[in-house]
Amino acid sequence: MLEDYLGFCGYQVLSLPTADKFFEEIARFQPDLILLDLKLPGIDGYTLLEQLKAKPNLQHIPVIIVSAFAFRMDRQRAFNLGACRYFIKPVDLTELKTAIYDQLSHELKD
Repeated sequence: MLEDYLGFCGYQVLSLPTADKFFEEIARFQPDLILLDLKLPGIDGYTLLEQLKAKPNLQHIPVIIVSAFAFRMDRQRAFNLGACRYFIKPVDLTELKTAIYDQLSHELKD
């Protein structure tokens, strides 16, 4: 659903159903922003976020979490690992679109 919505909003979107080729696809696609769920098949999103932020050539990519994990400790852990925003599912699409726009606009200014 997010892929269709963001595509309709004019964004180029690459959706990955699993994380097994995440870094290969990131290198190929070169995203300006990543939306990341914390519950993924084969690896948890925290680990993936930690690995992403540990790579000097990728750590600059802003990561917005979109997750069903609603506890404060989940949010805090994601922020501690480098996430810039955190949305709890079901996500308000207008708020998410605004956050994406704001983050990408902020990145262009830096």
